[in-house]
Amino acid sequence: MSEEKYPDYKSAIASSGKSICEPIDVGDAEYWVPAQRLEKMLNDELCGKSLAGLALRTRSKIVKSAVCEALGYPVPKSFKRTQPRFPGQQLDVYVQKTLNLQIWNEQLAVARRYAIIQVSPDDVITRVKVVGGPQLAVLDTTGTITTKYQARLEPSSQTHELVSSQDTQSMMQHIGKGVTLGPAVSPVQQPETGGMLPIREIFDRLSPLVGRRFPDPGADQDRNRGAALHRLVCQQLGYQRYEDNGQFPDIPNQLLELKLQTSPTIDLGLVQPTSEERLDVGRIGSLQPRHCDTRYALFCAVTNGVQVTLTHLFVTTGADFFRRFRRFEGNVTNGKIQIPLPRDFFDR
Repeated sequence: MSEEKYPDYKSAIASSGKSICEPIDVGDAEYWVPAQRLEKMLNDELCGKSLAGLALRTRSKIVKSAVCEALGYPVPKSFKRTQPRFPGQQLDVYVQKTLNLQIWNEQLAVARRYAIIQVSPDDVITRVKVVGGPQLAVLDTTGTITTKYQARLEPSSQTHELVSSQDTQSMMQHIGKGVTLGPAVSPVQQPETGGMLPIREIFDRLSPLVGRRFPDPGADQDRNRGAALHRLVCQQLGYQRYEDNGQFPDIPNQLLELKLQTSPTIDLGLVQPTSEERLDVGRIGSLQPRHCDTRYALFCAVTNGVQVTLTHLFVTTGADFFRRFRRFEGNVTNGKIQIPLPRDFFDR
């Protein structure tokens, strides 16, 4: 069908008063927007729109609002957590600054349309590609969902919380008191008996960081923000230098994992903190540490887009983690499919 022969879907939907959740029969001549036309309408409305400086959640809402306006739907006050996000049009929306498409907590749906929105390095929408589930399935080389543990952080009025007053019993004999981390000690070295700070001392040394500020590298630069915190923590603990080998935990020499939270959801990756599975680190004496022996330092933070300010500190063992932080129930794990999009995906 040529473009001029397409019905004016936008006007029809706007006149109908339909919401994005109201079901529409597939192929409905008046309200169901075919994929090819859908792609053009979204490109016409969204391309050139700047998302610069927006936090990820704000960016998501702005984009979904723009999709509503492009299709003639009223913009809801809030977007329900439906799957897909636009049930009436069987449409999901993904904003991509990279070519790694991540689909959370569900398999690809055959009947669904996926609007993949390309964003340039300076956060301007450059292209929209609408594809069906079967097309994406061809690109999904694994077909499996990667599981991921998550929990919720709910701060109290206290800005400093030592959740675990002492380390796990198996760690106690390997903990030293008054440990001095000399110039030869690296944060990525293997832990040693007598070279590990008690969890209370970790808490005491890190407590002055609450209230500290550091430059915000950008709204979508979570990894770089985490690296900035990592550097601060190394300094505060007494290390003479900063090193990061990208492995778990962040500071192997202290069996210390760091989390920087600008939202309530704590992403734990593949690690369940209370697990008694053995850690992939060297033995401490005769002890092979377990995940539950790991110490966690969680920092809450706020950002104004220019600077990140640390507002709260929590220190806990893995064993006590879910005593303070609520694990997501129902879905104990949250999963995602990762699909590497071809470099020419948006040009096809």
